[in-house]
Amino acid sequence: MDILKKPLITEKISAMNERGVYGFIVEKTAKKPEIKKAVEKMFGVKVVDVRTMRYAAKHKTRYTKSKIVSGYTNAFKKAIVQVAEGEVIDFYGEV
Repeated sequence: MDILKKPLITEKISAMNERGVYGFIVEKTAKKPEIKKAVEKMFGVKVVDVRTMRYAAKHKTRYTKSKIVSGYTNAFKKAIVQVAEGEVIDFYGEV
């Protein structure tokens, strides 16, 4: 089971990166200590704080020419991770 699915690259999270705060989409069943270990192992930084949020699936309806398409968006869990003072996670290092 891979705990970290992908990093969050939004305008708000990017502004928080300057203060050492980063966001990740994580596995729905992941606990805070597991997320902390995964970030420390993958990026080699010291994690100070982990905050998590769960987002429920939302019902969406789309009206097309031929029919009404109805379904749900994906449910996911988001983790906001704060690293120690002076440490940086570089998402764009290989680009």
